[in-house]
Amino acid sequence: MSFIRTFHGDIDPDELGFTYSHEHIVCRPPYWVEKQVDDLLLDDKEKSQKDVMDFKKLGGQAIVDATAIDYGRDVHAVKEIANETGIKIIGTAGFNKSFLWTAAIPERLKKTTGNYDTFYEWIEDSSINELTDFVIKEIEEGLEGSGIPGGQVKFGTDYNRITPLEEKTLRAVARAHHETKAPIHSHTEAGTMALEQIELLKSEDINLEYMSFGHMDRNPDPFYHEKVAKTGAFLSFDGISKIKYAPESTRIHCILELVKKGFEDQILVSGDTARKSYYKHYDYGLGLENILGKWVPRFIEEANQKGFDGESLIEKFFIHNPKRCFTFKK
Repeated sequence: MSFIRTFHGDIDPDELGFTYSHEHIVCRPPYWVEKQVDDLLLDDKEKSQKDVMDFKKLGGQAIVDATAIDYGRDVHAVKEIANETGIKIIGTAGFNKSFLWTAAIPERLKKTTGNYDTFYEWIEDSSINELTDFVIKEIEEGLEGSGIPGGQVKFGTDYNRITPLEEKTLRAVARAHHETKAPIHSHTEAGTMALEQIELLKSEDINLEYMSFGHMDRNPDPFYHEKVAKTGAFLSFDGISKIKYAPESTRIHCILELVKKGFEDQILVSGDTARKSYYKHYDYGLGLENILGKWVPRFIEEANQKGFDGESLIEKFFIHNPKRCFTFKK
């Protein structure tokens, strides 16, 4: 039977419901701790939970927490939020991007990662097979040995480049996917390097229909999006509400261009809400309620004006597409 793996356990894909496909709920990224950038520390479980409840009150049912080990996730706090709100949460095994790896490994992770001072040293010193085994354990035995399993595997690359260590983690994650059948997610810094990632994934015999590429709206290039979509992969437009990068009209235009070309079944939408200033209950930001409460009605109106069925597209982006994307392959 096909299934989606959540903090609540394995569920039938039809149970997932309305889903944000890329968020961060409780985390203290070691890199940003060392840099003393407080805005990037989501370190108050109760405040995060209030935003999750806002999402639930508007009809939200599931959230993909895309926080990997090197981004300072708090698995137990997120598990408590899942239990106390009833929101289904999908956790993430694997890695993020290389510039984060200069940070010191927190003491609580030393058992998990070995006797290394930094993430960089751990990843550099480990073989691809050793990193693969680590990711497999996070899916099958629990994130950071917690017994709370991951529901997707992740790798990332930097802005306009793929470092040797990033290629190493990409290959480890690809091989962990073959072993576990977990869906794969990619961090693309500012929406770059997806096509180069695809070539590496092909060399690992990855069926790209099990891939989702993050941050596609950070690179609002319809030609580029079409090239990614033609591989069969999912494209995650997960910068909703971040007007500093682009107006919503630009994101909606890029999404509707993909719809025009027949790729509506490969689009995911979310907010990548990873700062206190983005959260309502931390620092008066738009919060997790904004996409469902304000962006969705706006998208429906604009799509309808342009001759599309806006409500049907929203069902695909938030219900039907996540249901397929986050299912473990048979």
